[in-house]
Amino acid sequence: MKKNNIVFAIASVLAVAATPAFAAVSADEAQALKSDLTPVGAERAGNADGTIPEWNGGITDAIPGKHLGDIPGSLFADEAPLYKVTKANMAEYEELLSEGVKALLNKYPDTFYLNVYPTHRTAAHPQSVYDSAFANATRCETVAGGYSLEGCAGGTPFPIPKAGVEVMWNFLLRTEAPSIEYSFKNIVGNSDGSHTLATRNDISFQYPQFYEGVTPDSWSGEYAMFRFNTLEPPFKAGESLVIRDSIDQDNPRQAWQYLLGQRRVRQAPTVSYDTPDFVASGANYFDEVQGFFGALDRFEWKLVGKREMLIPYNNNNFIGASVDDAYMDYHANPELVRWELHRVWEVEATVAQGKRHAVPKRTYFLDEDSWLIALVDGYDSEGNLWRASMTTPFVVPAIPAKALKTTLVFNLQANTMSVIQALQEEYLDVVPVKPETYFTGDAVAAEAMR
Repeated sequence: MKKNNIVFAIASVLAVAATPAFAAVSADEAQALKSDLTPVGAERAGNADGTIPEWNGGITDAIPGKHLGDIPGSLFADEAPLYKVTKANMAEYEELLSEGVKALLNKYPDTFYLNVYPTHRTAAHPQSVYDSAFANATRCETVAGGYSLEGCAGGTPFPIPKAGVEVMWNFLLRTEAPSIEYSFKNIVGNSDGSHTLATRNDISFQYPQFYEGVTPDSWSGEYAMFRFNTLEPPFKAGESLVIRDSIDQDNPRQAWQYLLGQRRVRQAPTVSYDTPDFVASGANYFDEVQGFFGALDRFEWKLVGKREMLIPYNNNNFIGASVDDAYMDYHANPELVRWELHRVWEVEATVAQGKRHAVPKRTYFLDEDSWLIALVDGYDSEGNLWRASMTTPFVVPAIPAKALKTTLVFNLQANTMSVIQALQEEYLDVVPVKPETYFTGDAVAAEAMR
């Protein structure tokens, strides 16, 4: 295969920051979503040498075998890797690797490597998402400097993005079921190679933009709401957190926390941005959860362009493994993590003037077919690579969609790892929509009183 990086020269999307508002595309331009582009904006065709195939609709049918709720525990299990990327041969593949992946190859040369498999474009979306994405292309726009949205609902807001902030909105409003429940573990990898269970939790997530029949006028603008309860360790069991996020900058994140020791619910306005994530014992920041989690307004977002990269993909087998098998001392077990060649959008985030963030510069790489973040590189105030994140997306035909929960955040300077929302030995189910009153501080307080 060709090992050179392919950068697509799209003049209209280069070097655009998030300060102005961006308008919807024309009706003529939107027609590409019915021809050269997939319904959510990826290039339908494969690449020139055939190492990336044509998109043919993704996986929508049920997959037999072991399941973790609605997650198939195995996918392409009989395939063998095409090749392995190691520290010894990484120069051959350099242009296909993020800086964070290169750093991990260098840091753990004896244990970290990439098993690269044939590329499968498995991403699928419900028909309602395809229909809404086409409508959004000509009606959705950013306002308030790019940090709020208008005219969107039901699907990818910017299937033909012109700016980095639009790509990030595509991630925040990525395809999900209207309502899901799952359980997860947060695991801290310590500098001596030992692991600590920070918490085990169950969680309910709701995504109102995917309610049946939703329109821009009927949608409140709240795009994600969740409520979780801590199950382990015993001294934290019973603690709870509720969060609601909106597309309107004037309606910022609402959060409530129930603390077992205080036996009361309190508002938690600092559960955002670069606040250390107490659910993971502070081993990562809140906005590193699921690749990126929360408001966009601390950064300016520059769309660098599109390129081919090796990224974690189709990792149902990794999710379906045991915890002991899935994680090694300092990273995930490379024998279980599947990497594939895909086209990604590259977005550079730089802390905005007058704002602050512990990680003042980040580079995000997002899969073109699903709009999921695959990799993140984070730099300190002196411009040194500090943090590297990788996600492990998996297929959920019950939605249908590619989903992203587990994220591994590596602190390259402290030699630590945070595994956020590990799904091994857990479950994820698509469930009926709950009353939105379930996702309130009052509801948590009422349950705690019982």
